[in-house]
Amino acid sequence: MARSLEALWEKVHAQKSRIPSLYGDIDFDVTPERFTDDIKTRSALPESFSRKYRAGILADKEKVERARAYTLLGDTVSDAYAALMPQYGFRHLITMLKKACDEGLEAVDNAPQELTDFISAMESPPHWVDMDLVREGARLSRNQMANLAPYVIRGAFVATFMNKYSGLPMAITGTLANESVNQRINETASFFTTATLPGSLERFGPGFKAAAMVRLMHSMVRFNIIKRATIDKGGPWDPAVYGIPIPQVDQMPAGTMPAYLTAFRALRKGRKQFTANERAIVELSRYQCFLLGLPEELLPAEAPEIINTMLTYSGTLREGYDDETCGELTRATMSVYRGKNKKLLSKAHNLVERSFSKVFFTQAFLGRKDKSKAQEMGVEPHLIDYALFTVGNLFVVPRLIAYRTLQDIPVANKVADKILVKRIKELLVDYGHAEYTTDANQYAPTTQESKQETAA
Repeated sequence: MARSLEALWEKVHAQKSRIPSLYGDIDFDVTPERFTDDIKTRSALPESFSRKYRAGILADKEKVERARAYTLLGDTVSDAYAALMPQYGFRHLITMLKKACDEGLEAVDNAPQELTDFISAMESPPHWVDMDLVREGARLSRNQMANLAPYVIRGAFVATFMNKYSGLPMAITGTLANESVNQRINETASFFTTATLPGSLERFGPGFKAAAMVRLMHSMVRFNIIKRATIDKGGPWDPAVYGIPIPQVDQMPAGTMPAYLTAFRALRKGRKQFTANERAIVELSRYQCFLLGLPEELLPAEAPEIINTMLTYSGTLREGYDDETCGELTRATMSVYRGKNKKLLSKAHNLVERSFSKVFFTQAFLGRKDKSKAQEMGVEPHLIDYALFTVGNLFVVPRLIAYRTLQDIPVANKVADKILVKRIKELLVDYGHAEYTTDANQYAPTTQESKQETAA
């Protein structure tokens, strides 16, 4: 159930008094430039979608006002924990969080209340999630994660910085270098891939721990940007323009992507109701996002509401493509070499995967007819990309179909699942150990922080 609009705004403003060390200087009564409810101002919606849907989106004044509020809402429990960095040092915060995830809160000596609140907010599944469906969704999603995700993760990653207002934190925290880009792609892939393993999202599972680490990483980014990179401190971050770094609503597109694509396909087929399998995949997406700190209101369960929520987000985010930010991030992502080694097979896979991601990105996020944005971003697929996309599909599609068929056949489904789990574990080795940290070299610690870091 959605909280009242008044209660939502109270939660936004409460950040200032609850975490004054982080949000004390933020004026939550100021609507940042990034938000727009003006029909004459271009939004992040692709032009074809804007012409068709934006007037209707902006006509729903209450939903638009909720979108405005979520633009200014961070992750209150994780932010409060991250705000302890001057006292504990960031490495010690990470160590305590990992131990609490692996062994329980009681294993952490003198655990701060903020850590207890953080873990407590995650460990009990909400009443609006069906955990049996979540487990079934994970089983069904193993096919896509094993056979499709390795070819589209680069394109999905590009989608997170199509807009300068939401993409600037990536640039500030040192994601422009090729090594950093590859690490971020691997961390993203690792989280969503890990979540599909059996039992991964249970209280002591690796997916639960990965979600907690992602939340802390985002909160550390907020802390570092607000404390060290705002305009008044000589940095590029202007709260009056960008609001707060990585608000909860900015995490929704990546987190709900499987649900959004599932809903889009269902509506395109003329259905407003999900099939049983589709429902399970959507439920997995909703629970993953809950673990990442997103509220129920941003995680609707039905296809029309899923699409409407995503359209409202894009339709109220001001269009803004800055080549210095978005362009550099896009070029770095598309140019980075993602092969395991420099052998011929790895080079061929990297070539096909790069083209596959370009085509996937433009079709899934820009629409086939919206070529101007793809050209502006430098990801417009060319003839060779479509050719390699076709070659990739000759390998990917038969495997997807075969495993999807086997997943519905008794006995055979168990064998197929074991193979998929084995393949996913191999992929996780390729992705490497996810650190889920920002680039600490981007921030010069204060003398007090340096002392605490040494002590920790």
